[in-house]
Amino acid sequence: MKTQDQPTGELTLQTIAMPADTNANGDIFGGWLMSQMDLGSSVMARRRAKGRVATVAVDAMTFHHPVHVGDVLSIHATMLREGNTSMQMKIEAWILRQPEGTRIKVTEAEFVFVAVDENGRKRPLPEQEDV
Repeated sequence: MKTQDQPTGELTLQTIAMPADTNANGDIFGGWLMSQMDLGSSVMARRRAKGRVATVAVDAMTFHHPVHVGDVLSIHATMLREGNTSMQMKIEAWILRQPEGTRIKVTEAEFVFVAVDENGRKRPLPEQEDV
């Protein structure tokens, strides 16, 4: 089986893992990583929905490698499907480990968002604009 050596999807977020984000083992806490994935995927979801969105599901998240303090984390998003109000995306989390400059996919998952109005109720996605 060929391993993936480059991210797929649009770069939507990049940050550095810091000491405050560690668990008891000294690795970056999985909850922090998941929240970065949620933030990164919401960038694409909000742009497509042209407004407010809510995360309604995360599916099949597997942690392949630990993230260390100082790793540069990059979140990449790909739109998989759109419904009337919902969007399903594939999200990949990659790190750039310094000083060796190694790029590693640390986790991936599918996130589902719905477009919501100012009261938090579902609303239809706007028509796609021609590019």
